[in-house]
Amino acid sequence: MRFLAPIALVAFAVALYTVVKDTREPAGKSSSDTPSQASSTPSSKSSSKKPAKKKARVYTVKRGDTASAIAQKTGVSIETMQKLNKNFDPQTLSPGQRIRLSE
Repeated sequence: MRFLAPIALVAFAVALYTVVKDTREPAGKSSSDTPSQASSTPSSKSSSKKPAKKKARVYTVKRGDTASAIAQKTGVSIETMQKLNKNFDPQTLSPGQRIRLSE
């Protein structure tokens, strides 16, 4: 019966690792966003031929996002996000919340 405690401890450690790994997954996905940014460069060249209106950029908060991670992904400082969003509190972000990134 004494061998059950170490087995339970190992099972708990594996479960904890799995949960932590899953919560960090969105941050790993941000590195896959980098190629899409590179592919958006040619489209900006084609838009230079047409008179384009500036469209307000908006970011939708995903589970596990932090204000600093959003700032890093989008290139918009936290101070700018606070100026553009009156009720923006970096400590209380919730999934589905929409944050304006430009005017």
